[in-house]
Amino acid sequence: MKSRLVASVVLSAVVLTGATGCTFITPQASTIAYSASDGVNVADSSGPVAIRNAMIIADESGELGNLVAAFVNPTGEDVVVTVELQGLEPFEVEVPAEETVSLGANEEPLLLDSADADGDLSFAPGSTVEVYFQSGDGTGDAVSVPVLDGALPYYSDLVPESAEEEIVLDDEVTVPTETPVPTDKPDASESEEH
Repeated sequence: MKSRLVASVVLSAVVLTGATGCTFITPQASTIAYSASDGVNVADSSGPVAIRNAMIIADESGELGNLVAAFVNPTGEDVVVTVELQGLEPFEVEVPAEETVSLGANEEPLLLDSADADGDLSFAPGSTVEVYFQSGDGTGDAVSVPVLDGALPYYSDLVPESAEEEIVLDDEVTVPTETPVPTDKPDASESEEH
């Protein structure tokens, strides 16, 4: 009888250890830091300003993109964030002390034009683009920023609009209008009949 009791206790201990043992060797997913949205966060080594949820919303051609991100300045001083992409002139975003500048929400997003780049730069939806962020005395960080399109309704307003072609006449710029549709003219033979 004692041997049965000991065997059942040992068997219970083995089953319990086998069922819960995986938590000893597998890291808990809830302890892994990640970006909880479609964009990416930038590491703190980029400087005092935290960059959150950075992404590029592109047009269908992949030539134009809007950089959308939140810049959070927890310091008591105004800070300038430098944003650089391959082949483009650097952009600067001024973030007031203890405030958040949200490009695409309370501020206009940064319009990026691949035609202005020296070399190959594309904003093809589904790809990533390396963007360098630096603020204050930080060393800065280069991160792969995802490129999205306006397929999701909450991004559709952030898609950059392609500039309409302009026609220049005598140093005046006019925006092209719709081509007039010709109206039906009466047949010449009908007009001769009285």
